[in-house]
Amino acid sequence: MASLGVGLHLTRKRGAGRSAAVERRNLLTVCRFSVKTLLDRSCFETIDDTSPEFVNFVSILEQILSHRLKGQTTWFGYESPRSFWDCIKAACSKVPHNCIRSIESMENVRSSRAKGRAWIRVVLMEKRLSEYISSALRELKTTRRFYEDGAIMLGEEAGLLADTLIGLNTIDFSFCLKGEGLDGSCPAVIDYTPYLKFTQSADSISSDEEEMRTLGSSGSESSTPDKTATAASIFTEQSNLFSKCKRFEQKYRMALEQKGYLEELVRLREAQLSEAVSHNKALQQSLADTHLSHTLEKEQLEYIVLELQDQLTVLKNNDLRSRQELTAHLTNQWPSPVALDANAVALDTLLYRKSRGQWEEKSFQSLEQLSTDMSLSQTSLEPSHTLSLEARPASSTHWPHQGKEETPSLRGLCGSLTSVSSYKSLASLKSSECLASPAAEICSPGITPS
Repeated sequence: MASLGVGLHLTRKRGAGRSAAVERRNLLTVCRFSVKTLLDRSCFETIDDTSPEFVNFVSILEQILSHRLKGQTTWFGYESPRSFWDCIKAACSKVPHNCIRSIESMENVRSSRAKGRAWIRVVLMEKRLSEYISSALRELKTTRRFYEDGAIMLGEEAGLLADTLIGLNTIDFSFCLKGEGLDGSCPAVIDYTPYLKFTQSADSISSDEEEMRTLGSSGSESSTPDKTATAASIFTEQSNLFSKCKRFEQKYRMALEQKGYLEELVRLREAQLSEAVSHNKALQQSLADTHLSHTLEKEQLEYIVLELQDQLTVLKNNDLRSRQELTAHLTNQWPSPVALDANAVALDTLLYRKSRGQWEEKSFQSLEQLSTDMSLSQTSLEPSHTLSLEARPASSTHWPHQGKEETPSLRGLCGSLTSVSSYKSLASLKSSECLASPAAEICSPGITPS
């Protein structure tokens, strides 16, 4: 009994393994057929949610992604069913510029199955379905956490599946993400009828010919073997011609599709080339304009620099000429040292007479004579006149006496007021304390302060 139980267990295990292998092989084969039918249909019409080929492909892809998917264990130890969206969300989070967050934020898509169906449509429109599947296959730890042993996503066939899905990148899909196809309550059902095509083998054809001969000989005594053989050969020839016609038609469609694709590619490249040529011409024109403007600005700046240098030279010459003229003017306007000596002698004499209190008539006469000499020295700046006054000898100088004594010589007192500072202080002495009291006494029309 024990050996019988072990044998039954082994038989069941082998049967389960065989059924799992057959299921994987069937799903992958049907997926390849559905991709081919989508490519053929896209050559004649636009693929949308209502296309039966697309509906069947989505159902097959959902079955593949949900093959041997583990359930979700709750707190109470029960296992609830899980959608493939949970695995895709965890395994494809590292894909650059992924659409997982945008799908999670959709308001009209709430269930996990509906989010998975929305993800399939979005990545098909983005032409990145194969990229997402390849990224999920590289995350082996994550896929093992969501799938059981023997699943398609854990087998070697998954790499072939990603390669097969690359062909869908040539199709421009357009879907509405608010339609009925996103309803998570409807299960995915695969329609196998478009892929079930019967092809008669050569043995079957020979058996049919033999059967036709038998029927022909038994049904009619007038029929001859030649007629039967002729009918069989005609039937065989017709079937061969029909199969050849189908093959030629398929090759013609493939060549036509390739021709259209190449023509479209050539048109695209020609448009890109013309755009690049026009852009290059525009850049060359802008470069020439920039070079011309740079040359003109350089010439203008050189002309401005030369003009400024000329103006600076003229200003320097004018400044030098002005300095020379100012120096000559100041030199001519400044009084001579002889006139300064005469003014100093007159002032010393005035101060000396005031301090001594000798305000006599002869002092007034000599002071009047001195003031006359001061006025003459201020009005006349010629050196010849000054020299003539200085060159007079003491013996030949005769002051008019008119009965008055001659004023003693004050030549020894001239040294104190011969400097320029002493000459500049003459104006301050007019209002000094020593000249304040006799001003009213000596003020006469003949004596004018200088």
